[in-house]
Amino acid sequence: MDPVRNPYAPGAGQRPPELAGRDREVRQFEVVLERVAAGRPERSLVLSGLRGVGKTVLLNALRSLALARLWGTGKVEARPERPIRLPVAQALHAATRELASRHRDEERVEEFLGVLKAFALRTTVEERKGLRWRPPYDTPAARGRADSGDLELDLAELFMDAAELARDLNVGVAIFIDEMQDIAPPELAALCGACHEISQQAVPFVVVGAGLPHLPTLLSASKSYAERLFRYVSVDRLSREAADRALTVPAETEAVTYSPSALEALHEVTDGYPYFVQAFGKATWDVAPGSPISADDVRVAAPEAESELAVGFFGSRYERATPAEREYMRAMADLGADLGDHQVPTADVALSLGRKPQSLSPARDGLIKKGLVFSAERGTVAFTVPHFGDFLRSQRT
Repeated sequence: MDPVRNPYAPGAGQRPPELAGRDREVRQFEVVLERVAAGRPERSLVLSGLRGVGKTVLLNALRSLALARLWGTGKVEARPERPIRLPVAQALHAATRELASRHRDEERVEEFLGVLKAFALRTTVEERKGLRWRPPYDTPAARGRADSGDLELDLAELFMDAAELARDLNVGVAIFIDEMQDIAPPELAALCGACHEISQQAVPFVVVGAGLPHLPTLLSASKSYAERLFRYVSVDRLSREAADRALTVPAETEAVTYSPSALEALHEVTDGYPYFVQAFGKATWDVAPGSPISADDVRVAAPEAESELAVGFFGSRYERATPAEREYMRAMADLGADLGDHQVPTADVALSLGRKPQSLSPARDGLIKKGLVFSAERGTVAFTVPHFGDFLRSQRT
């Protein structure tokens, strides 16, 4: 079939043509936006799950909902070792621009921008490296507001002022934070503290975070009340019905159908993971001679899809690891063959390598920092990427 008409989108964070299986999360967030704008209490939101399940796609979809309601929005992508003060300032500056064009009181807008600039200027030159954005030059920095140097206090005051600016327009402000698990623990605690403060004031401000499966654990460790502060949503693989919809709805726009056996074959190879659904759907479309797409087309396309995943999805991550870290992951994969690649005891990894657990801590910690493994429970590790154990085991055959 015509590859130009191929409707599938296996890109990182790229929205698929059909956002299947996320209706419940979308409806929940619509309620949050309406309640917060109406001045009713509501919790911020945290999405967690493995890589490839569509957390970033869902995060962006929720942001689109806020934009459709004329909220001010901004997005932060957290990174290891990078302080969040300036990225948060940048996100709120973007949110302010969305509000400023509709706000009648230019002086109020300028006052907030002054507070934003004061908040941003508490960063060091070192902390600004790698960021092109700078505070607005044409606005003088305010004094005595969000500039104490105490991140929790400064965030709370900045969020409060941003929310009050939005409330003048009967809307709110929402900040979306991707890769939230990469925020340093002290800053994560400060963010939780600020969210706790604004939630008590019932101002129209929402934080939506997304991260790996251990993010709820990190939040709970940073502040004891974090368990009650956020609404936690586990983003997982798609049901069979949703996975079929992700394939068939885009195809129908091009007058193409799938045979039942083709859908069965695709579900078997993708296991319902959204990224895999898009990757195998795209490869299958490209090899299929016509409609309806058959199970034979899936079988012909599978090696091509698997080859692309081996390079771009699995291989690129494996290459980031050091030799010691790769050895650790291979041991995890061998142990995971009997455990479905779920949590693997770190003691068993050490035993399989003939090493003391303490000597493997640097490799384990390095893998966690690189986002290749996570630890949801003390003494265990698991891959952040679905089917990563299968990939590593296949490299030995």
